[in-house]
Amino acid sequence: MPIYTCTTAQGTLEVATKGELAGEITRIHSEINHVPPAYVNVVFAEQPQDSVYVGGQPGAPLLITGWARRGHPQEETTRLALELSAAAVRVTGIPERRVLVVIQDSPARSAVEGGHVLPDPGHEKEWMSRPDA
Repeated sequence: MPIYTCTTAQGTLEVATKGELAGEITRIHSEINHVPPAYVNVVFAEQPQDSVYVGGQPGAPLLITGWARRGHPQEETTRLALELSAAAVRVTGIPERRVLVVIQDSPARSAVEGGHVLPDPGHEKEWMSRPDA
């Protein structure tokens, strides 16, 4: 269901670090938004060093953009962003000032996974009990 894209300049993160960060993103999202870990998608997008800028200058940020279904309580979404940021700093060693986490949302009905429209938050159990789930 959720999709997280971690954007960095090439060479910023080692393979093992990516795996650990993907694991932490998955754990945190699963715990806060109550979905099985298998539903969390994490993608790393590495850009050439000369293609990443901050404030109009070459930079080396870690940008984590997440998509989740609209309808989760705002306090939980804020907690999600804060915990993801803290995990990113802890796992990667990138300074907090260079980490940006943004959680975007849209209605569940705007997304399809496995050929099925996603359920609204709170209706995951019924969705996951489908015969083809």
